Parts: sequence; structure tokens; C-alpha cells
Amino acid sequence: MLNWEKYHFVVREGIVLGHKISQAGLEVDQAKVDVISKLPPPTSVKSIRSFLGHAGFYRRFICGFSKIARPMTQLLEKDRPFVFDDECLRAFELIRERLVSAPILIAPDWSLPF
Repeated sequence: MLNWEKYHFVVREGIVLGHKISQAGLEVDQAKVDVISKLPPPTSVKSIRSFLGHAGFYRRFICGFSKIARPMTQLLEKDRPFVFDDECLRAFELIRERLVSAPILIAPDWSLPF
């Protein structure tokens, strides 16, 4: 059964599963990125998991996401003391910055040579 309130037909752009789909291609949902960009730096393991989970949803838009997030993911290891140092803060800021300036993914033009 189709819920008419959830579906929109013949539109130029729309948000589907957290991504903005338009004629230009696939983009991040700006509302979700705004929430992530306003987050304060994590203060616990739980807040790091939360941040990496939210930011990881858009990892396809961030080149080298796992390398950038490595200092923070190391804090998630078992029996590791929680020390959020300058390296972790730089990684946090860089991920937030790259999310705000995320590129648009488009399909290649197959008629042109690669």
C-alpha cells in the first residue's frame, strides 16, 4: 500500500535516505550536515562513537575518511585510556570541514574518453 504523504512524483530534486538527489547528482542533506557541524568535540567514548557513526554515513563524500578518523578510532580500542589530544581534535575538525564542503557525486559521461 502506498502512503501518499511520503511519496512525491515529478519533482526536480528530493531527499532520499539522507541524500539530496537532483539533476546535478547525489549530494549530502544539508540539514544533517548542519547538525554535525555544530557538534562540540567529543568528551567520551560514547560521543566519539556517535560522531563517527553520523559522519560515517557520508564517508563516500570524504576522501580518505578512515585515515583522517584514525586517531579517534584508536580511542575506541579496548583497554585504551581516553585522551582526546590535539591530533584527535585536528581529525574532528577536518571531518567537519570536509562534510561542509562535500563534493557532488555524478555519473561519468560515457561518450567522453577517460
